[in-house]
Amino acid sequence: MNRILYSSLLYLLSPLLVLYLAMRAIKSPSYRGRWGERFGLSRLQSTDLLIHSVSMGETLAAIPLINKLMEKYPQLSVTVTTTSPTGSAEVTKAFGERVQHCYLPFDISWCVARFIKQVQPKQCIIMETELWPNLIYQAKRRGIKLMLANARLSEKSAKQYLQRPKLSTPMLQALDVIAAQSHQAAKRFIALGVEPDKVKVCGSLKFDLSIGQQHIDKAALLRSQWQRVDTPVWVAGSVHPGEFDIILASHKNLLIRFPEALLIMVPRHPEQFDVAANRIKAAGFNFARRSKGDEVSINTQVLLGDTMGELLSFYAAADQAFVGGTLITNGGHNPLEPAALGLPVYVGPNHRDFAEITQMLEQAGALSVVESSDDLVLQLVDKFDDNVAYLKTRQAGLKVVAENKGALAEQFKIASRLIEQ
Repeated sequence: MNRILYSSLLYLLSPLLVLYLAMRAIKSPSYRGRWGERFGLSRLQSTDLLIHSVSMGETLAAIPLINKLMEKYPQLSVTVTTTSPTGSAEVTKAFGERVQHCYLPFDISWCVARFIKQVQPKQCIIMETELWPNLIYQAKRRGIKLMLANARLSEKSAKQYLQRPKLSTPMLQALDVIAAQSHQAAKRFIALGVEPDKVKVCGSLKFDLSIGQQHIDKAALLRSQWQRVDTPVWVAGSVHPGEFDIILASHKNLLIRFPEALLIMVPRHPEQFDVAANRIKAAGFNFARRSKGDEVSINTQVLLGDTMGELLSFYAAADQAFVGGTLITNGGHNPLEPAALGLPVYVGPNHRDFAEITQMLEQAGALSVVESSDDLVLQLVDKFDDNVAYLKTRQAGLKVVAENKGALAEQFKIASRLIEQ
């Protein structure tokens, strides 16, 4: 498939994109506005630098890099785009009016062309794997310098690119520089036709996460308010439908050994908050909803974290963590945040989006891959029972994170060179 055929297919499928937005809007209020941005119909100012940070995880990783660039180049005008409401919320929270922000349009040729014509950036930094053929083409034909930052490429994604070389190879070769997270990712990009001198191994920005003292202080206060200072607390973060019942089954078994244990279950998407509440209720737990301000007492068995922006504080308030999107076919979410807080971490087998990071943590003894509800509860009980094993796992995670910091400085150097060209 080449880009012209790809573009034609997107034109034909564009009515389905409207249907997609309508379906998401039914489930989540955050999708009910700003549709014009999705089709390049915004009124935007021209800018010096365009940064596309996709969703919440990529945005959180990008924020320190953007801050450093804005500090070094105060005259630089910056536009930051995302594709999800959660990512959008993080951009607004971090930068307010200091940057121009909107959703990146769908990769329909005329939508992207109109967007690029309005914004007119000199450089464009794209986070991780968010490569769109028409976006790259329209940027390149206007002489915009392109950087793929914090770049990851799984074996599965590399095989998918290989299946469509007429579409993927020109797109990848149009990039001016790729700051790869790992040697494995770098080799895959080169195998797909990227010139070796364009690929730099920098490590992952996610290792350079900074956990503010406010999260630690808030966590201590929460445990005190919940009457859980000395009783087991674990969190299931970024969980999806298909994982809810597995997590709840694990907790039901954990309560047999630790009757006062508390589970904090945090769904990945806001539209699943009510679904999760219904599953918890159906399982017969005494539970509280964070969004409703329900009291959490010693008798509360499950706290539903149905708010936005509190997951890091919940991790800080917990003793152990499961990271979701891994017991279903999804690709997984970031296990570094709980590891950086010293929590033993568990993920399911479907963690391809964080394969290298998961492998590093697992080899160090900071993370375990679980296959089932029974497997998960055995791991939880083991760490709650054995303080020596718990402390060993805790130190392993902290060590991995500490030893792999530095990606921010390396990627900042590359981005600076791109801007100064």
